[in-house]
Amino acid sequence: MLLNKNFYLLILGIILISVTSCDALKRVGDDEHLLDENRIEVNGEENKTVVLKNLLYQQPNKNLLGFPLRLHIYNLARPNLDSILNERIYENPEKLRKKTNLYSRKQVDKLVESKLNFNAWLKSVGEAPQIVNDSLTKRSLKRLESYYWNNGWFNVKTDVETDKDSTQRAKVIYKINSGSPFIIDSISTKIASPIVDSLYEKTKADSYLKKGEQYKTNNTLNEKKRVTDVMRNNGVYHFSQDYFYFEMDTIGTNNKINVELQIANRSIKNGDSTLKEPFKIYKIKDVNIYTNSSFEDRNTIYTDTTIYNGFNIYSKGKLKYYPKAITDPVFITPNSIFKDKNRPLTSRKISDLKTFKYPRIEYIENPDTTLTTNIYLNPYKKFTLGFSGEVFQSNIQTVGFTINPSLTMRNVFKGAETLELSGFTSIGASKDAADNSDSFFDINEVGANLRLNIPRFFFPFKADKIIPKEMFPNTLISISTSSQTNIGLDKQTFNGRFNYTWFPNKSVTNRVDLFNIQYVKNLNTSNYFNVYENSYDVLNQIAINTNYIPADSELSIPNQADQFLDDVTSGAFPLTGETFSTVNSIDERKDRLTEDNLIIASNFSYTKDKRDNLFDNDFSIFRFKVEAAGNLISLLANSAGLNSNSENNYEILNVAYSQYVKTEFDYVKYWDLGEKNVFAIRSFLGIAVPFGNSSSIPFSKSFFAGGANDNRAWTAYNLGPGSLQSNNEFNEANLKITLSAEQRFNIVGPLNGALFVDVGNIWNVLDDVDQEEATFTNLNDLKDIAIGSGFGFRYDFNFFLLRFDIGFKTYDPSYQEQNRWFNDYNFSNAVYNIGINYPF
Repeated sequence: MLLNKNFYLLILGIILISVTSCDALKRVGDDEHLLDENRIEVNGEENKTVVLKNLLYQQPNKNLLGFPLRLHIYNLARPNLDSILNERIYENPEKLRKKTNLYSRKQVDKLVESKLNFNAWLKSVGEAPQIVNDSLTKRSLKRLESYYWNNGWFNVKTDVETDKDSTQRAKVIYKINSGSPFIIDSISTKIASPIVDSLYEKTKADSYLKKGEQYKTNNTLNEKKRVTDVMRNNGVYHFSQDYFYFEMDTIGTNNKINVELQIANRSIKNGDSTLKEPFKIYKIKDVNIYTNSSFEDRNTIYTDTTIYNGFNIYSKGKLKYYPKAITDPVFITPNSIFKDKNRPLTSRKISDLKTFKYPRIEYIENPDTTLTTNIYLNPYKKFTLGFSGEVFQSNIQTVGFTINPSLTMRNVFKGAETLELSGFTSIGASKDAADNSDSFFDINEVGANLRLNIPRFFFPFKADKIIPKEMFPNTLISISTSSQTNIGLDKQTFNGRFNYTWFPNKSVTNRVDLFNIQYVKNLNTSNYFNVYENSYDVLNQIAINTNYIPADSELSIPNQADQFLDDVTSGAFPLTGETFSTVNSIDERKDRLTEDNLIIASNFSYTKDKRDNLFDNDFSIFRFKVEAAGNLISLLANSAGLNSNSENNYEILNVAYSQYVKTEFDYVKYWDLGEKNVFAIRSFLGIAVPFGNSSSIPFSKSFFAGGANDNRAWTAYNLGPGSLQSNNEFNEANLKITLSAEQRFNIVGPLNGALFVDVGNIWNVLDDVDQEEATFTNLNDLKDIAIGSGFGFRYDFNFFLLRFDIGFKTYDPSYQEQNRWFNDYNFSNAVYNIGINYPF
């Protein structure tokens, strides 16, 4: 049988057992030494900083909890196995004949191939022994010396010592005597072109080179880039870093350095000779926009010309766009000074329209120090059809099918708007469908979504001065509706959204939902106790214990169950103490989860993401969101003549609208420790306070705890509120605190590991819940914060990461205060989580 890559992973456990008896020096030659340790000494003291360590060309073999696992896996592989198998089998006629008689020749070949593949896999997953290499050691020393020199220690001295022992292991000691750093004493300039000199003087306060600071080569490189950006964005079209030169004077300065920034005139080649002349400011003369520049239309003549705000717009046939829609995303404007940054801004903005492909932009130099800009647009097709389908299973469906058709229409109103119409229809077979008279597909859901994307702010007045187009403003208007049958309580929903988005800079995103309307109507509330079975089981047991029903019977759903709730809460069947509180809590929860919701909210969210790219492992993300619902309607309730219900709450469409304020703070920080080691933390604080027309938060706006991306020692919705010992299927509340920390490290190849601690819980606060265990009244209630810890594995498939985490309840607030630590800290009570990508 052929061994494939997945099978190799399955036998990794066997390898882990066998490698413990392997010799780490198995593949180390007689005259070689295994690199056991690197030590860096700076001015006589050991320096363990990651920056210096990463400069070394040779590192000891990686350890997992002090054990060189990958080295031992590598040692299991046979060197020159192909030659060995060839000699033993193919070059041995008798042995080849016996194997061929036992198997077929094809099977023999496959068997040999599988052994070679497995051997190669061991080498690829493992790690070859790091043999001390004197050449690499010298290169490492040179790199350390360069690092110190480039950071201002010009008199640095380095040396290396290799300590080899009789067990063929070695320690390499790098010794650095840095000397005193050089400090910038003066900064002068020698700039040939008056224009360049003038621009530099205006912006020199932003220089990376500062008098009195330690010299760093990176600062000179950054200064080159800064000055180049200044020139290229202020009209100096021909400027580049090639014209820069730094003159450094350190002679007789007593560890001081005098820096002279030199910028030469522009060089112009004229045949075999080169002319020198001062740089000049260039302006944009003409901006030509060609709206049909696709390859298919390359031979078609432009027949329609439109001039708008100085832009020349050319079209093959009648222009299909409003001129403003074409020129708004263009940052290169006629009669303006050349700015290099306007080209990428224009490309990005045009691409964001989703109407044109990535544009081609070219500059043509004119004799009079002006530039002509040509922008070539390649439009997408006006209509695009989409279709997708899905087959799935869930805890309520044996099998289900979903179909998702969609239609995208571009340039709907000639302003580069995009209209997307999508729908879905789903049918499924319920696991509870035992009646043979019912149809097999007894579950269905249907819905539709309409989205209009406008590549600017849709305002009754101009907002360009408040939020300029450099911030890429965008408006989204969406409407969606859905209806489901035989899924939980069955629902009809309607959602409407009017959203603005803009980007003040490359790391900040702002979003405002001017209106966010959600309407939910429950169609089958009588099915409540079939959905929330735990609540029913508790209620049924109380009915038996109190002789409301016989011991060998059950409350019928919904009639007897609802009647029992009514009898207890009205006093017709009086109960006292904890039993009454439990029944009353079940009744309040049922009313809450079966009520219809109308949420008319506005919100603002702010995100600051400092990631440079998807592979950045040293960054922070801060998110803030505030949402208010029902306030405007509340102000108009009396004058609008809205009806009120029995609880004096105003209603619209016979539904009491929700009124609350909700805010969230979320902070994530990553530290890159080198060698695929990352330490990450996350903190979250959220609170939602009902008032006015509401005494509680809608279920969809409340918080929950537990799950694969939260406290991983509890399943989703299973933690809290507070210290409450709840068996409800969905525990939620309106205050949440979460803190998480995770150490991520590489194990072998694409397999990574993690150790984590998750801290947090949810509570009720300032709402209609009065259970002491579930409410947060003061800081003493922080003792009810739950702590989970554990470990996990991640397999990196490059395009996504598969995650498996095991969480253990370390501190469980549902126990008595004196007995909360490590009660269920074992694998039988652990929670096993499977997720995609990292939890935060």
